[in-house]
Amino acid sequence: MPQIHSTAIVDPKAELADDVVVGPYTIIGPEVRIGAGTEIGPHCVIEGRTTIGRDNRVWQFASLGAAPQDKKYAGEPTELRIGDRNTIREFCTFNRGTVQDGGLTSVGDDNWIMAYVHIAHDSHVGNQAILANNATLAGHVYIGDWAIVGGLTGIHQFCKVGAHAMTGFQSHISQDVPPFMMVSGNPLSVHGFNAEGLRRRSFGAERIAVVKQMHRLLYRQGLTLEEAKAGIAALAADHPGSADDIALMSDFLAGITRGIVR
Repeated sequence: MPQIHSTAIVDPKAELADDVVVGPYTIIGPEVRIGAGTEIGPHCVIEGRTTIGRDNRVWQFASLGAAPQDKKYAGEPTELRIGDRNTIREFCTFNRGTVQDGGLTSVGDDNWIMAYVHIAHDSHVGNQAILANNATLAGHVYIGDWAIVGGLTGIHQFCKVGAHAMTGFQSHISQDVPPFMMVSGNPLSVHGFNAEGLRRRSFGAERIAVVKQMHRLLYRQGLTLEEAKAGIAALAADHPGSADDIALMSDFLAGITRGIVR
């Protein structure tokens, strides 16, 4: 049976795996599902249609699955889904989606999410991302795999931060951040690419060199965005070992919604 503290309130309709741990004074609603090995700390509130996967650690005072902070929301049955092996620290707030989008807010696997992080309605966080203290995602934000969002960073609605990108402390993000790039400031600007992060993820010298070429095409050669996109696509012919990285960048640039930081 789940280890539920005597002061916790767990609705009998909630579905908890046999080894889930629930701390003191936590409240869990009827539509919540929690997978094996997950630990929920004290004073948490988990409500709505919220699914939490395996082996997560949710620290005290988190609020997961509350109604979206959207004045158009009228009680529709939207969802929050959280994957496996995530660390969710104190006072985090993740809201459900809205029917104006896909009705879903999602967090993938193996993410490190620090205190006071807010993930608003219809936002999506990939896998292996790091969101530092007080990072704030407005509605409809996308965070790619392995991205790092610096502390006190604010991300505007509908913005995307690409895979392996890194944002500095107190960044103000109102345009899309392409994969691999390092950005910071207000106004936001690009400060190279995340070479050290790529090395830590076992990118070889050739792959890093191709990422450097993509950075140059986007930011160092005075090209228009369309010219840079064409130049990036052309790299694939000479660098088959970097085909996935080139495709990642090309696909991102093809789907930008608010322009890219330049």
